[in-house]
Amino acid sequence: MKDILVTCPPMLGQFDLFVDFAAERGLRLHRANVTQVMTEDELCETLPNYDGWIIGDDPATRRVFETAQGGRLTAAVKWGIGVDNVDFAACKDLGIPIINTPMMFGAEVADVATGFVLGLARELFLIDRGVRAGNWPKPAGISLTGRRAGVIGLGDIGRNTVQRLQALGLTVVAYDPGVAGDAGFSGLERAAWPEAVEDLDFLVFTCALNQHNFHMLNAEVLAKCKPGVRVVNVARGPLIDEAALIAALQSGQVHSAALDVFEDEPLPMNSPLRDMERCIFGSHNGSNTIDAVIRASHEAIDRLANFLK
Repeated sequence: MKDILVTCPPMLGQFDLFVDFAAERGLRLHRANVTQVMTEDELCETLPNYDGWIIGDDPATRRVFETAQGGRLTAAVKWGIGVDNVDFAACKDLGIPIINTPMMFGAEVADVATGFVLGLARELFLIDRGVRAGNWPKPAGISLTGRRAGVIGLGDIGRNTVQRLQALGLTVVAYDPGVAGDAGFSGLERAAWPEAVEDLDFLVFTCALNQHNFHMLNAEVLAKCKPGVRVVNVARGPLIDEAALIAALQSGQVHSAALDVFEDEPLPMNSPLRDMERCIFGSHNGSNTIDAVIRASHEAIDRLANFLK
């Protein structure tokens, strides 16, 4: 039986569902004591005791893999889609087989993105907080039909988001240099980032993070945006220069933002974002449904079992 460390929070949330499934494949799962991520030092101390690793958003660096390989670690799987936290080049150099689990929950994350768009348009969360506090707020929102949304990233999440936003009556402008044409959508407009941002009512980030798009939404781009633009991010925090976003929220250039991800997670208690009343915050939880977690976790276990045979 191979010992596997699990550090992925959504999988840990349903951990007991996967113990027998893994055991049938010769794997013994072990829970990590983690809220969001383990530190490099914690991983270096812990991982050498395990044969495999199911990775969350932890710093899966060269140092971590070299130290773990000095012990028992021989294979790993990145749970989920995003791989910006994993040094795949180091794994290749070290001969450690590794893979992620793509195409697992595009629909689930797109549901959250769409909910955020609706919530910002009608200030639903602000109303909820007001009623709970004993008030009876009636903010005037904006109608979605005829509005324009930029979707940045046309992968699995992005395509599902386009589908949902078009169904709500929005015109969608898509940004993704890796996908040509209309991607099979009638009426989809295309542009190269940051063209046409001055015409958009919503910016919805659904793309992977890489060296080319770090802080792609920065002070310069925000200054070009339509005054009162609403920003949604269900992808990765560092796509947005958080300091620039805070300044734009304070000035009113950005009306509000809905963020499931942040540059630092969990969101620091002293972040000025916490003072932005109209904003909506998540906990990097967009993929976390019972169904999607089971689907992705089974895939991760199967892939790791194949590596360790």
